[in-house]
Amino acid sequence: MSTPTAPALVGVIGGGRMGAGIAQSFATAGSSVTVVESGREASAAALGRIATGLERAAERGKLGEPPERVLARVSTVESVDGLRPGTDLVVEAVPEDAALKAGVLAAAERAVGGTTVLATNTSSLSVTELASALKVPSRFLGMHFFNPVPASELVEIVVAPDTSPQAVESALAWTRVLGKKDVVVRDSPGFASSRLGLALGLEAIRMVEDGVAGPEAIDDAMCLGYKHPMGPLRLTDLVGLDVRLAIAEYLHATLGERFAPPQLLRDKVARGELGRKSGQGFYTWQ
Repeated sequence: MSTPTAPALVGVIGGGRMGAGIAQSFATAGSSVTVVESGREASAAALGRIATGLERAAERGKLGEPPERVLARVSTVESVDGLRPGTDLVVEAVPEDAALKAGVLAAAERAVGGTTVLATNTSSLSVTELASALKVPSRFLGMHFFNPVPASELVEIVVAPDTSPQAVESALAWTRVLGKKDVVVRDSPGFASSRLGLALGLEAIRMVEDGVAGPEAIDDAMCLGYKHPMGPLRLTDLVGLDVRLAIAEYLHATLGERFAPPQLLRDKVARGELGRKSGQGFYTWQ
């Protein structure tokens, strides 16, 4: 059996925290990566995130070559039309808006060749519904990366009814080339990771809301008692309270009352307390 190799050409649509992390991971593995980000300022910010991530990896001894050499494999374009036809893999990493994701995926499909694997990094939206925007849904699947992408071990491979075995095989091989582990799940609301993780996070928020304990005590209980690497409320701050609320609203609509967002979560988002990215969530971040 041949040793899996990194895809030669990768496109990443969206240069935010997740997109930059995905781009960094593939560039580190040897891929030539094109990041799609609209506007010169946004493109520069995306490259800055990747450069910072590479520098931190080098400081931790996790990079086998100079950061600038890896960064040289990353370029930016302002439209999906700039993706090269011979691209092996395109990963969509734009905000959790189904219409937005469907639009950029359909545009990417028109821009690349017929053998390109298309993937969405959605953490909860229906991969099957997103596939309906494509002419060839067999080459589409979910590749759910976790934050921070370069350091996280897991990629959740989400298989829709029309996803071909070849697309799954390619995604699994590329996941392992990145040094990550895969779990394969059938497309369903919240998949496995978001569904279970959100259930724990929402209950932790309800406990704060009910005055059972403070955020730090709840997190310590899960870290010290159950060996979780991070408590559910600190993780909520890291993910973003607005992101957690959007996922909760989607799962509430699709799976029922057990995923109803607590009022405390709604109130914090309304006040702009979004977690680490805003400086305040369940914790204060400097």
